[in-house]
Amino acid sequence: MRRDFVMSEMIIETRHLTKQYGAQKGVSDLNLHVRRGRIYGLLGRNGAGKTTTMKMLLGLTPPSAGEVILWGKALRGNEKKVLPRIGSMIESPGFYPNLTGTENLHIFATLRGIPKASAIQDALTFVGLPYRDKKLFSQYSLGMKQRLALALAVMHDPELLILDEPINGLDPIGIAEVRTFIRDLSGKKGKTILLSSHILSEIALLADDIGIIDQGVLLEEESFEELERKSNRYIHFIVSDTASAALLLESVFQETHYTVQDDHHIILYNLELPVERIISTYVENGLEVFEAHTCEETLEDYFKHVTGGEGIA
Repeated sequence: MRRDFVMSEMIIETRHLTKQYGAQKGVSDLNLHVRRGRIYGLLGRNGAGKTTTMKMLLGLTPPSAGEVILWGKALRGNEKKVLPRIGSMIESPGFYPNLTGTENLHIFATLRGIPKASAIQDALTFVGLPYRDKKLFSQYSLGMKQRLALALAVMHDPELLILDEPINGLDPIGIAEVRTFIRDLSGKKGKTILLSSHILSEIALLADDIGIIDQGVLLEEESFEELERKSNRYIHFIVSDTASAALLLESVFQETHYTVQDDHHIILYNLELPVERIISTYVENGLEVFEAHTCEETLEDYFKHVTGGEGIA
């Protein structure tokens, strides 16, 4: 996991952030780093701890342990200073079904004391919704509802956006539209964005940096380029006994970055180890080596071996 991020660039940092529900930890010892102007994709299955993490970042649920640092300041005790600088989309906003999109945003603008008269129209225009349209929120499609939620998140021109599953439930056209909005928020408006998803392909299309979370634990945190580099290649050994092969990797080469697939197939992810020496070691210790070759790996494959389980959509 990378730790070479420049601290002055940090917009979000968590230190050993933990959320416990009884005996179960929803989030465990999480150390997250989101840099200024980047899109950070928090990737994990449903129930992995993504939403709980985002709620703690926004002060919507208190952590059991650890702390949230925003713009270099602890969230606790500075909520009134830092939270207005954030726009968020967590679960479904409480829009009134019998009002139009514009009327709904007017209510939120009044409650939040947003002074800019054009803020509502600007937000609706940005997400492609009409200003002062007669259609009621109850008549909106799911895609329109997502757009309105995004308009609400950006209406006060925040520096940071925290978006929980922003494409969830959308059709392909809606997904492409939201993807464009997020790219424009980052590229054209310079926003820092933390978004979560269980859809690996979408994270791959959007994110500059990726965190992989599983069962509340942050397993990896890398730039997308670094993750691609790490996930692209591995060495596949077919041997007579993988249990012995794994033991030799650990005892002779001090290597633990491998996966035993079954009794005969073992995957090694460290390409810097000399393959010839590994084969020699195996043979000297009575193992038969039937095959050893370098393979290409997809991000899906990498997610599987990092989480030690099934793939992700």
